[in-house]
Amino acid sequence: MKIDRHIHRQIRLQHLLFTALFLILVGLLAWLSQRYYTEWDWTAAGRHTLSEASRKVLRTLEGPVTVTAYAREDNQLRERIRELVLPYQRSKADLKLVFVNPYLHPEKVRELGITMDGELVIDYHQRTEKIHDLSETALTNALVRLAGSGEQKVVFVTGHGERSPEGEANFDLGRFGDNLRQRGVTVTTWNPVKEPKLPQDASLLVIASPRVTYLPGEVKLLKQYLEKGGNLWWMAEPGDLQGLEPLAEALGVRWLPGVVVDPTGSALGISDPTFALVVEYPPHPITRNFQNLTLFPRARALKRANEENYIAVPFLRSLPRAWTERGPLEGEIRFDPDQGEQEGPLTLGLALTRERGQDQEQRVVAMGDGDFLTNTYLGNGGNLDLGLNIVQWLSHNDRLIDIPAKTAPDTQLQLSSLALALIGLGFLVLLPLTLLSAGLLIWWRRRRI
Repeated sequence: MKIDRHIHRQIRLQHLLFTALFLILVGLLAWLSQRYYTEWDWTAAGRHTLSEASRKVLRTLEGPVTVTAYAREDNQLRERIRELVLPYQRSKADLKLVFVNPYLHPEKVRELGITMDGELVIDYHQRTEKIHDLSETALTNALVRLAGSGEQKVVFVTGHGERSPEGEANFDLGRFGDNLRQRGVTVTTWNPVKEPKLPQDASLLVIASPRVTYLPGEVKLLKQYLEKGGNLWWMAEPGDLQGLEPLAEALGVRWLPGVVVDPTGSALGISDPTFALVVEYPPHPITRNFQNLTLFPRARALKRANEENYIAVPFLRSLPRAWTERGPLEGEIRFDPDQGEQEGPLTLGLALTRERGQDQEQRVVAMGDGDFLTNTYLGNGGNLDLGLNIVQWLSHNDRLIDIPAKTAPDTQLQLSSLALALIGLGFLVLLPLTLLSAGLLIWWRRRRI
């Protein structure tokens, strides 16, 4: 077929038209990619996909969120943080990620208490959360705490030598109170003698290890608070209950005599045997996904006396080798069942619940130790996190959800020696020979034409 000038011109016009349409199509695709995105997560556990639980939390956050990563100029560490935060940014456009080199801002690092490279600080509505674990579970739970903490008001009973949430002494809870305030929780005190009426907007009432006996009228006020469905956190030390026996009877709880002795601490360099260690936790929302060791100095065990009014579930238990020591805590200490001592595992914390009308649940936590939250011991293991979890649960802040950790079973490919040999033979020998043979065959056939 002979191509004249007219046909040649038509072909050129067709090529130009095709090129223009192709460029327009590429431009449209580029524009669409800025507005919409599609991704496929082919990992076995879907570890690169933000869970529905996390997306639900993001939908509850109104207003901007800033995630500040205190990470050195390390591309690998910063890229890991970007990969963690990017799915959150795709679900929430006003979530911003900022990197700060901690070595260039030492004063800010000291002010915020940054303790490790790569630590994240999340700011939302003038509230702050810090996380060390670069995982979806940790980041989403931090966002949940920020979203719900503004509605909580924790009231500590005073006037009986209780541990103060504002005190700076070693036995006080000042540091714990500061941590609650940093999370937007309102912390206040109540003296039943000075103010016979408890604040009506209290999320929960805390009795933190009283050392002076309560008056009968004060006990009556506490019982009335329980009868009206109030939430309570009661921490009691070994010894006298300081006149609160009627309260224990109403709750159906009995504290065991003696001090919990745990020889496990000696293996960790703790010379005092009265430090009870908890490393495994019974299933309960307070300790869901909780894996940190907690330390309880001079604790006492407790047990359920009855479940007539409340359903009681243990959430803290000592190791089996612990026991309740009723003798002198000096010299060689041994377990003596003849003295009424009880062997572990011992319950150190009980969570009690009962229904109070439609869709209303009253919650109470009874514990045999208050030292674990004091200024002296708050930084040990997971003591602080446990205390915060208890406050969240008692305040009905159940949006502290359990997000399953995503494992990565497909990051490594395990092959047998035979499979490795076959793959090596195929790529290093057979594939090059095949390509070379095809090339020689094409060259030979063209030579014959």
